[in-house]
Amino acid sequence: QEVGDTPFGRRRVIPILGGKAEGRLNGSILPGGADFQSIRSATYTDIHARYVIETPDGHRVYVENTGIRTGSADDIARLARGEPVDPARIYFRSYPRFETAAPELAWLNEQLFVGTGARFPDRVELCFYRIC
Repeated sequence: QEVGDTPFGRRRVIPILGGKAEGRLNGSILPGGADFQSIRSATYTDIHARYVIETPDGHRVYVENTGIRTGSADDIARLARGEPVDPARIYFRSYPRFETAAPELAWLNEQLFVGTGARFPDRVELCFYRIC
């Protein structure tokens, strides 16, 4: 959903239709979230995604992930056209925050994380790391 050029950049909202979480936290990314982007220049985008992960036990985890994606103007234009770009050529970093009511997942509420991302023509892959 393109909002247009605002004083803060070209705004767009990208629906999150689903996905999966694998690792210490496993589950399904539920449809209904969105990635709120502000394209500030031909090389820089602010990213702010909000979505929910549901574990196999039915616990839900709210995720709010804020970050940036930068790269050369040519590489960013290729991404915008849906063309593949080597993820090593794009700086895609974030800091996710998690909220859950599940006691067994309370550690998510009390820890800090950083993330790396890679955008492919058909998906986005994120890796989150807990800061010790």
